[in-house]
Amino acid sequence: MKKVGILGGTFNPPHIGHLIVANEVRIALGLSEVRLMPAAVPPHKMAPHDATVQQRLHMVELAVAGLEGLTVSDFEVERGGISYTYDTMSEMTAREPDVDFHFIIGGDMIDMLPHWYKIDELSRLVKLVGVQRPGTIGDTEYPIIYVDIPQIDLSSTMIRNRYSQRGAAQLLVLPAVEEYIHEENLYGS
Repeated sequence: MKKVGILGGTFNPPHIGHLIVANEVRIALGLSEVRLMPAAVPPHKMAPHDATVQQRLHMVELAVAGLEGLTVSDFEVERGGISYTYDTMSEMTAREPDVDFHFIIGGDMIDMLPHWYKIDELSRLVKLVGVQRPGTIGDTEYPIIYVDIPQIDLSSTMIRNRYSQRGAAQLLVLPAVEEYIHEENLYGS
């Protein structure tokens, strides 16, 4: 059975931390691929100057271009609406019954698992893969496959702040993504 990882998120913007997580989990678990899947509507309100969903999807495409084993899924973008992981994975497992899905989450999300929509059903539907993040506990009663990765204290919020304050975030995002951010005047760049 084909093993595929899913790394969901807002990706506003995608940065090297996302790529490190996806690639390290892919290698550690022998996954065929890891699909980075931007959420259509994130659960939190977006700040002014944020990217549109199409811009976020395009930045993810730029970020993974040419990287072995990392791909993009537009599944939630095409479906639209608020992106609940259980709904997404229910549809994906029904469409691809020959795939063993591994859903990747960071330590901050592990801490919040008891509050996830239909978490009991989700934990039976897919394998949950956890990676630690600085400042998080990452401990839960739910079945988690833990993968040790090089930890970097980096977030999209920090990247957006870098652009608004300094106009650049060199080395924290891939050059093609940074070029697109400047072309589109995102985040006050």
